[in-house]
Amino acid sequence: MQQQRSGIKWRSKYTMKELLPDNSSAFSRIFESLKYKNYSLFFWGQTASLIGTWMQTVAMSWLVYRLTESVILLGTVAFLTQIPTLFLTPFSGTLADRNDKRKLLILSQSLYMFQATLLAILTLTHVIQPWHILALSLFSGFVNALDMPVRQSFYSTLVPPELMSNAVALNSTIMNGSRLIGPAIGGFLIQLIGEGGCFTINAISYLFVLGALTKIVYSNTSVKTKKPSVEIREGFQYVKNHVPIRVILLTTMLFCFCIFSYATFMPAYVKDTLGRDSSSLGIIMSAVGIGALSSTLYLAARKSVLGLGKVVVITISLASLALIPAFFLKSLWLILPLAVCAGFGITCSLASINTLLQTLTTDAMRGRVMAYYSMCFVGSSAVGSLFWSYIAKQITLPWCMTICSVICLLTAFMFEQSRATIRLHSHSIYVEKGIIKEIVQGIDI
Repeated sequence: MQQQRSGIKWRSKYTMKELLPDNSSAFSRIFESLKYKNYSLFFWGQTASLIGTWMQTVAMSWLVYRLTESVILLGTVAFLTQIPTLFLTPFSGTLADRNDKRKLLILSQSLYMFQATLLAILTLTHVIQPWHILALSLFSGFVNALDMPVRQSFYSTLVPPELMSNAVALNSTIMNGSRLIGPAIGGFLIQLIGEGGCFTINAISYLFVLGALTKIVYSNTSVKTKKPSVEIREGFQYVKNHVPIRVILLTTMLFCFCIFSYATFMPAYVKDTLGRDSSSLGIIMSAVGIGALSSTLYLAARKSVLGLGKVVVITISLASLALIPAFFLKSLWLILPLAVCAGFGITCSLASINTLLQTLTTDAMRGRVMAYYSMCFVGSSAVGSLFWSYIAKQITLPWCMTICSVICLLTAFMFEQSRATIRLHSHSIYVEKGIIKEIVQGIDI
């Protein structure tokens, strides 16, 4: 009744029309944001760098398991790489809102290059030890805590507001296109030039993104009018009192706590269950990348953020259902289609969540809100990687992944129950930003 009094009639049923790209020029507009020079520079610079990053990720996980054959240590490395994000991103988000984001990104990318160079030297000289990897993983974690909120709030400023959804989707395309190419190359290069060679290539790849950042013409609009402690408190209160953002962040936290354990377990699964080498690990991760890339192209083809709430529910469920049987399988060719489905579901759900958050957030608060998103995304993944690696040691990998997937299905169900509340609180924001008209029929998220 309340919805009818407000002049809005909400649809609640899923329709194909709402889930498919909703414009006649869908495929021609996929790369629309690349028409803007600054965004194009950032896009291609990141593409080269992230391919190297994924090569290093695969090489490092293989190196850790080759040296130790410990699932727990795999989880510990993932934990150290991500845990600083859980505690430091509110500060780095405030830093992003107060300072020149381009200069902060140049700093973070330079630190990443230093870490990759040191890792390459230690590995190529054959002095690498597990404690070196742990220490450098923790160092990378501190850089992540600085980089993620800055990067998330930076690229959305390089295009007009009406292309926000397209820019977010294309940024996800970078992440997941590199996930497709990087692990496949890394898996094969480990056999040819070793893990140290992969680390060297990653260090060199940072030159591309650094070069792109120096060429971007960027007008710093950050304003320092308050103490950092006040702005941190304001960011917390904004997230706490903004119902849609709060619900979306809680969903992200629970989903990421469980779902990303699959990546932590994958080297052990490939070596122990499938009895294969690093090239098979690269093939599986590339299958995940195919699904992920497909999802971001789908999102880039969409015209509006409307309907993304439904997309989140469906794709979280898809990823969860794909991973329930995956680790029980003993055939590489049987797991590949499930890996594609998992990649599509995980990436599409998180990219949709990212788009919703960017749309619902005011410009002045974007750095701080995306910092909390990074906390829920990366921080909860870090805790989850460590927690589930201990659980897996007790009950085996397949059953551990099954439990994780069931929890993710429950998360999708809870988000579905909250969608009506999110719609109600989001309507005025969408009207203010011109996404919908003042009185509209059939709006949904």
